[in-house]
Amino acid sequence: MTSPNPVAAKPAAKRFDAEKILLGLAAPVLAILLSMLICVALLAVSGKDPFKAFEVMFTYGTASDGQVLTLNRATVYYLAGAAAAFGFRMNLFNIGVDGQYKLGVLFAAFVGSQVDLPSFLQIPLLLVTAMAVGGMWAGVAALLKVYRGVSEVISTIMLNAIATAVVGLLLVPGVFAPDKGSTTNSIQTEPISQSSHFPTFETAGGTLWGFIVIAILVGVVFQFTLNRTRFGFDLRATGRSESAATASGVNVKRMVITSMVVSGAIAGLIGLPELTSSSYYFGQNIQPGLGFIGISVALLGRNSPIGVAFSALLFAFLDVSGTQLPLQGDYPQEIVNVMQGTIVICVVVAYELVRRYGLKRQQQKVGAELAAQAAAAAKKEVAA
Repeated sequence: MTSPNPVAAKPAAKRFDAEKILLGLAAPVLAILLSMLICVALLAVSGKDPFKAFEVMFTYGTASDGQVLTLNRATVYYLAGAAAAFGFRMNLFNIGVDGQYKLGVLFAAFVGSQVDLPSFLQIPLLLVTAMAVGGMWAGVAALLKVYRGVSEVISTIMLNAIATAVVGLLLVPGVFAPDKGSTTNSIQTEPISQSSHFPTFETAGGTLWGFIVIAILVGVVFQFTLNRTRFGFDLRATGRSESAATASGVNVKRMVITSMVVSGAIAGLIGLPELTSSSYYFGQNIQPGLGFIGISVALLGRNSPIGVAFSALLFAFLDVSGTQLPLQGDYPQEIVNVMQGTIVICVVVAYELVRRYGLKRQQQKVGAELAAQAAAAAKKEVAA
């Protein structure tokens, strides 16, 4: 009978370290609880019953129609969160997700309205178009950072404003919008072709967007790339220490450019669920601020593909269920925005508290191990 190999058993024990998993969950759970307490206090001060408000939100959010709307909204939020999280893992703050997604969906809508291929070719064409435009727009910030030392935070914020101006220049009659004279004040692209419509699922609660499959694939590829490829290892290594990554042979400049382009490519997909499954055109229906929601989703999800998925579901649930507050009890819908905002603030505080506690626990463990080794050495000396 052979004895177990302690060397082989150690990685498995580390992989399933219960304390590490609990510490990882503690920060987002603590942030959500703190946010709920703040909202309870605000509603109570304003003379509203906070528990009734939560009951209204939970009742609608768990109903069949609320679940479908939550999943559809979470699909968009997940793509936004994944785009931000990919940059964060490289220690890059891609604040330009909003501009990248607007340009990506604009060009995809234009291509979808001008080209009518079979669906198995048309839909991939729209995906590639949106990802290419978003990636190229993010690549501008990457090149400025690598070759001119411009902070990606500043450049991407400026590029957001430029992207909005570019959309305004292109979305005019005779360019990306049809020339209909003065018969309408609504400026939008032509509707995309029937072959551009993404398949949907009809459920008891309504129409579930099939684009959720693409969002899941993005998450799977993200997770696999991050943890099972050399690129993912270089990405994490560079994000933690550029000098150490350079010393180990990683081309940091190339990693910065590649990571920003990939982040922008994911951002380009954000507007496609709405375009290909609901509105079928680009115009005034474009939702602003999705890039900044994505940053919040990524922060709460700790930049992990799985964590971002739960975070996206939470933010989508709050948005969808919050629409019922003014209808069932005269509650201010703004309480949802307060909750989302306080979650972001609280998650920063919670992560710092958990990080300090984790460091303290690690120091205690190291101290205990050193004490045990010293005691064992003393026993050997006494025995000798």
